[in-house]
Formats: sequence, structure tokens, C-alpha cells
Amino acid sequence: MTKKFSNKTIIITGAAKGQGRATAIAFAKNGANIVAFDLPNRLCYPAYNDACQNDLISLKKEINSFGGKVEICFGDVRNEKDVIQTVNVAAEKFKTIDILFNNAGICAYGMAHELTEEEWDFMMDINCKGAFLFSKHVIPHMRRQKSGVIVNNSSIAGLRGMKRLSHYAASKWAMVGLTKSLALELAEYNVRVVSLHATGVNTPMNDGLAFLEGETPEAIAQKSAGNLLNTPWIEVEDVVNAMLYICSDKARFMTGSQFVLDAGLLTR
Repeated sequence: MTKKFSNKTIIITGAAKGQGRATAIAFAKNGANIVAFDLPNRLCYPAYNDACQNDLISLKKEINSFGGKVEICFGDVRNEKDVIQTVNVAAEKFKTIDILFNNAGICAYGMAHELTEEEWDFMMDINCKGAFLFSKHVIPHMRRQKSGVIVNNSSIAGLRGMKRLSHYAASKWAMVGLTKSLALELAEYNVRVVSLHATGVNTPMNDGLAFLEGETPEAIAQKSAGNLLNTPWIEVEDVVNAMLYICSDKARFMTGSQFVLDAGLLTR
């Protein structure tokens, strides 16, 4: 039985945990070559961040256990040298770069007038600048191939305002502008660009936000989301299913658009 993404290569940022990790495993099981990128150690912001090398190493072991092909790369999406090195690994090891999932991101609370400049820059640079840098260096490969898909992981916060999350919402709205602009630039090369907008997802980030507030993840999800459907959050598998569709030929005419996975939240 032919696997859906055999001989395709996907670069995934923020691949060590949550949505990125689940996507890496699912695409590997569907035959894709995986280039998994994440931090080697924790950042000072947000406070719940606990990144370490073992996360990516364990991902590699898991993918290898079922015969999947994976390369892991440590770095910071804000550092262009790290980005270039990772893109070069993908091109040299697997020859083509077919999909880019700009997934790396952070979230933390703060009223706009109380945010420090450093907190604002952390949010904007990791959530948006990182997506720009990876796209910048992947695009030449996709243009030469005349094919490819870039998925920018935004949020429902990229389609609405968010109290105590102005820097997060601003970074996720920026992903929409980046998506639409890249779609215009790349359509003639048969490269599609889509932004993904999920409601709260059951990941370590959700647990981290609960930690910051001194509440349970369930309470945080209910308070911040208010989904129309009776669920406090969606699961990583829901994001994976969206990614498998968006990156497939079934979505061949989808570009410049926003794929919403919000459990009805934006309908309220």
C-alpha cells in the first residue's frame, strides 16, 4: 500500500513536543522524510518553557522504531544561521524540501501596558520572525522544484483580539499577512501557503499556561476559549488530520487561505 507522503520531505519547527511532535510522527508513518527542529535547552521566557535535547532525541528514536526517516536539528528559529544549517541538512540528506510546517511558537499572559519590550520581542520573533526566516530559506528550493506547501501555524488569536495576550495575538495576525503575501509571490511556482487556526490544543503549552495562572488546564481552556462545541480543547490528532489534508493533493487548490479548526469558537 502506497504511503501518502512517500519520498516527500517535511521540515517541522517546534517539533519536540505537542503539535509538532505529533505531526512529525504522523507524516513519518505516511512515508515522509522528517527534518525536526527545536531548541536544545530552555528559554528564560515564558517561565514554563522546559525545552531540552532529550525531547528531540526521543522523537528520533520513536520514528526510527517503526522504520521512519528523520534528521534532528537543534537551534533557535530567531537565529538565521541555525535556520540555514537546518535547510541545508534537509536538502543534502533528502534532496527535496516539499513541506514546511512553521509550528514553533510560545504564549504567555500580560496586559499590553505591563509587557516589557523584551517580552514583546520574544513573542514576535519566535512566533513570526522564525516563520519568515524558515520560509525565506526554503522558498528557493520550492521555486526550483515548482512545487511545495508552507503551513504557518497561527491560532484563533490570529483572527480575533485576545485580552492579556496582545503580543500573542499580534504575532498570530502577522502570520496571516505573511501567509497571504507568500501565496501571492509563490502561486506561479505551484507553491501553496496556508495558515492554520486552532482553538486551544491539549499540549504541554496549555499545561504551561495553567501553571502560570495557578489553575488547572481544564479551567484555563474553558476560560480562554469558550468553544461552541462541548469540549475544552481539541487534541493534537485533530491538528495532525488537518495537516495531512492541507499538505495533500486533496487540497491542491487551497492557498492564501485560513484553515480554521476552532470547535465553533469564532462563531460566538
